Amino acid sequence: MSSFPRPIATTRSATGISTGKLAVWWLIASEIVIFGGVLGSYLMHRIGHPEWASHAAHTNTWAGAFNTLVLLTSSLFAVMAHQAADQKDGKKAAKFLYLTCAGALTFLLVKSVEWTTEIQHGFTISSHTFWSFYYTAAGIHGVHVLVGMIIMLVIANDAKKGVDLQRVEAVGLYWHFVDIVWIFLFPLLYIAK
Repeated sequence: MSSFPRPIATTRSATGISTGKLAVWWLIASEIVIFGGVLGSYLMHRIGHPEWASHAAHTNTWAGAFNTLVLLTSSLFAVMAHQAADQKDGKKAAKFLYLTCAGALTFLLVKSVEWTTEIQHGFTISSHTFWSFYYTAAGIHGVHVLVGMIIMLVIANDAKKGVDLQRVEAVGLYWHFVDIVWIFLFPLLYIAK
């Protein structure tokens, strides 16, 4: 554990909720605005252009479904990491965070194979407006998966040493948000054909 005392501003807030957790909730709120704008624009365009169904038919539903299963499983590991952190078992929390990161890496690898195949078949970001939305929405989400994985690795390394276990919950909240966004993206981009 750190030998330096933490400033009160980082450990308490007027609400009784830690400032770290409040910061994560504010981040999630701002991200909802970003994803809400992208998804809202997509829905309005999709409703106005039923011919997009012929383009959406070329998305790989099985890859999207597999990635959904991967992210839901990774969320379960994030919950288990939080439970371990609450029990002050940093090593166990770190193990579950590493498993969550393995899910993130799997998601990104599947997405990269999927995109490579789609691009090889001529479905690029400039080939049709549907594909512009598809790559933009899934790309923004993919960046969030990558960032979440990197942050989780840092927190897992600290948790393994028993340091700052409260951050396990904070990164878990962020990860659940990333998963929920995918729950919206999957049917809109893959199933609604």
